[in-house]
Amino acid sequence: MLKKAGYHGRVAHKKPHISAVNRQKRLDFANEHVNKPPQFWEKVIFSDENKFCMFGIKGRKLVWRKKGTALEKENLVPTDKHGGGGVMVWGCMAANGVGRLTFIDSTLNHMGYINILKENLKQGEQDLNLGDDFWFQQDNDPKHTAHNVKLWLLYNIKNQLRSPSQSPDLNPIEHLWDLLERKIGQHPITSK
Repeated sequence: MLKKAGYHGRVAHKKPHISAVNRQKRLDFANEHVNKPPQFWEKVIFSDENKFCMFGIKGRKLVWRKKGTALEKENLVPTDKHGGGGVMVWGCMAANGVGRLTFIDSTLNHMGYINILKENLKQGEQDLNLGDDFWFQQDNDPKHTAHNVKLWLLYNIKNQLRSPSQSPDLNPIEHLWDLLERKIGQHPITSK
């Protein structure tokens, strides 16, 4: 009956709420970087944390909808960045591969974040053969923008790529997290 009415089963798209101010900042970022050559992007280390849910894996939801209605509210799945139990990790990647994956055993604050960077970022740069003129990308999470983190980055990382707030779709590591989440969802989860 639904098919006859023009509806088809489709996976609902996820769409975070983005404020007007942040939409403008995202547009400004895109305009500033639209003409960067591929060689620039090949030298960027993209980084982020992610929570892999142990229960209620963030899976795909099938919705019945008509063609052209993918982004209508009733066909979207709301997202919750840090809901439920799971495992937190920090990771990084560049155009030529992935860097280290670090498990986060407790609540991460700015000092813990500095420790992750100290232990993993330079090694990631070496593992990825980028040289010390790489660009480091991170989002605007408060622990990333804390004063101590800014100072550490100033003295240790030559080039920083500042992403606008609410821009996970501008970070390719999100595709890696999605792939890992789907792979994890195919296996039973047990505790440590």
